[in-house]
Amino acid sequence: MSNPNDAYAQAGVSLTAGAATTKRISAAVKSTHDSRVVSGLGSFGGVFAMSDLAAMDEPLLVATTDGVGTKTVLAEQLDQWEGCGADIVNHGINDVLVQGAKPLFFLDTVASATLDPEIVGRVVDGMAAACREADCVLLGGETAEMPDVLTAGSVDIAGTLVGAVDKADLLPRPGIEPGHKLYGLMSSGLHTNGYSLARKVVAELDLHEPLPGGQGESIGEALLAVHRNYLPPLRAALEDSTIDALAHITGGGLIDNLPRVLPDGMGATIDTTAWTQPPLFKFLIARSGLTHIEAHQVLNCGIGMVAVVAPDQVSAFTAAMDEEVFLIGEVTSHDGTGDRVEIN
Repeated sequence: MSNPNDAYAQAGVSLTAGAATTKRISAAVKSTHDSRVVSGLGSFGGVFAMSDLAAMDEPLLVATTDGVGTKTVLAEQLDQWEGCGADIVNHGINDVLVQGAKPLFFLDTVASATLDPEIVGRVVDGMAAACREADCVLLGGETAEMPDVLTAGSVDIAGTLVGAVDKADLLPRPGIEPGHKLYGLMSSGLHTNGYSLARKVVAELDLHEPLPGGQGESIGEALLAVHRNYLPPLRAALEDSTIDALAHITGGGLIDNLPRVLPDGMGATIDTTAWTQPPLFKFLIARSGLTHIEAHQVLNCGIGMVAVVAPDQVSAFTAAMDEEVFLIGEVTSHDGTGDRVEIN
């Protein structure tokens, strides 16, 4: 009888590599598990206990799914994989945070043309570290070897994060109106958006060279900076109910993301002189030829999260923050014509 392992390997898929990958990631995954995990690694489906939600009057689940995108191309070039694992977890945490939810568990998919257990292991190490920091369980996932679908050397990283919020704390809150203040929190870099443009800009450069205007970091290090998790700095303000809405500034920048959390008939004005644009963005914008407006619709330009705060809550909000936040604009009325966000 022929060995199915050999036949599958001839088709481009290694069962041996799959088993080695599971062994490599086991400790990292289990390091995120606690009493909430009824069944985890090795099961057909992860089982998560919901008893902790009993304290909520009306618990709601909030789920989001996304991918790291072409940032993985730079990770491959520079052999820096752990950050991509943290990127996708933190991106998911921020997306559910926008609706006031705290993370419960995360599920991942890592796919490549040829499975490398060490690369997958390093990605999952990064996921596990980000999950532990956020008290989030890495409940399960999938590793896939996909010859003829993915190109040699490429890795696709995606994941789904599920969080929970009491209905009374769901964001955005009603009552947002002209005069509400917009406070920006700094990003750590490109986060997980804009890499198709960024890679084109740096294609002919040595990524180990210092970033112009930076603090000694290389171009590659700046580009691969890990996507921030905004739960720690915002936790106290959310618990004090001083925030009426949050906008995670991902693909589409301030121009496309802010309107997603504003009521119909509302827009915003943004003063881009309110914060200092980090060197990475100045570098990319100058080399790419993006206009001022285009830059704020492609990149986060240094602001990764925006809090919408009522005027009478400003003092309480700023007191609850343990980092510098920037008053970058305010909510305005909008007549339905043109962009809802005016960039100045």
